[in-house]
Amino acid sequence: MSKQMTVAELKARIDAGEIDNGTLTVLDVREIREFHTGHVPGAINIPMALIPLRVHELRRSSEIAVICEAGGRSSQSAAWLEQNGYSAASVTGGTGYWRSSGYDIVND
Repeated sequence: MSKQMTVAELKARIDAGEIDNGTLTVLDVREIREFHTGHVPGAINIPMALIPLRVHELRRSSEIAVICEAGGRSSQSAAWLEQNGYSAASVTGGTGYWRSSGYDIVND
């Protein structure tokens, strides 16, 4: 089981500027079409199936908050990242819970 992070913890860390200062990366592992329907501000998108091929895009020096829609894919992805030497945590409840908590969503 991967480490967990709540949406409230993620929001606090984003608000504290951790994405901007490079200590936190928000990795959205949903499919591209899902990502474009709305995502956490500052998140990057690498679909779960592509992580092994694109893992070089992630910094080992940054903690990775892995998010999907509900938590299943992010838990699997965070566990894989941890096994491969990255510091990663799955965001409990995912984007669905982020949205229902009233936090900002970016649509593009």
